[in-house]
Amino acid sequence: MISPALLDIVRCPDCAGALRASAPDDVRCVSCGRPFDAASGVLDLRPREAFAEQTKYLDAALHEDARHESILPPLLGSKIRLDVLRRFLRPAAGDRILDLGCGSGRTMAWVAGTGASMTGIDIAPYFAREAIDRFDLLLADLRRLPLRDGAFTKAWSLDVLEHLTRPALSGVLEEANRVLTKGGALFVYTHVRRNGWPAIGVRAANAVARACERVGLLDLSHQRLRKSDHVNPLADHDDLARVVGRSGFRIERLTYYTPVTGAFIENVLVRIGERVLAGRRRRDAAAPDRDATRRRAAATSRVRRRGVTYVVLLALSGLMTIDLWLFGRIRSGPFFALLRKVGPPAALQPEAGTAEART
Repeated sequence: MISPALLDIVRCPDCAGALRASAPDDVRCVSCGRPFDAASGVLDLRPREAFAEQTKYLDAALHEDARHESILPPLLGSKIRLDVLRRFLRPAAGDRILDLGCGSGRTMAWVAGTGASMTGIDIAPYFAREAIDRFDLLLADLRRLPLRDGAFTKAWSLDVLEHLTRPALSGVLEEANRVLTKGGALFVYTHVRRNGWPAIGVRAANAVARACERVGLLDLSHQRLRKSDHVNPLADHDDLARVVGRSGFRIERLTYYTPVTGAFIENVLVRIGERVLAGRRRRDAAAPDRDATRRRAAATSRVRRRGVTYVVLLALSGLMTIDLWLFGRIRSGPFFALLRKVGPPAALQPEAGTAEART
């Protein structure tokens, strides 16, 4: 969807000029005249010169299972993240919210009932049709947001920052600071490299998963591909505080999330369940099960019907909250944080002693 409200806040990624639409599929910069593609319902505002560093989420192989094409109910780890997002960020009517790295657009769909106005932005063109029809979506680079200053009151970024190098991380945070209003809030879910002792449980669960894979009970190939470009630029939580501070934020609230129960449920039980359900579908359809993509698609179709599979996954999602209760105060790698904008990034602050600094 490309609404008049979106056209009011977007800017040319090359010259920062305003955009004008003479027709739904004819959007141009009023300053440099560059045309932008909007035919698909998503406004393509990628800069002419792409950054050398690009995410592997642009690879078609990560999207072969087509799970981005429709939006399922929030379950398992997605439900945990959504519940904490709601509790920390408190999206409500009147908020203007930016989803940084929105993927299919599913989180916006889950939050839509709050009445907040939402815009999603991602560098990879894999959006759900439902999201395209309901929300303003931009195809753009998070390091050069094609948006005017102070356009949003709140923003979130889920499972994105760990994919960035150190310079890219600073660039994304500084851009988020720029497009937020004074006192705006940014909710993030990511992790640092240094883990605490509860991570022993996660490593044990992952070891069980690998053992099950070796004997053919499950398949972790898609998960490995999805995590193959994790850069993990933050060393520890002190490093986190320094980086967000230089970007003009302060940490207002933080909860650690070490998914011990979650790792066993998602990486072992659910993966085995996918294979079992796919095998049942194969018998019903009298067709060969060729790959992990078909197994996941079979499980996904059952969740959409909200039958027994959905109820079981909802119950497992409830069990996964145990990790927050047990380990939420124990410093470890993964975390949820609410960042509050307190000023411009350090690079934009006037030097001490200048006339601007004294005013």
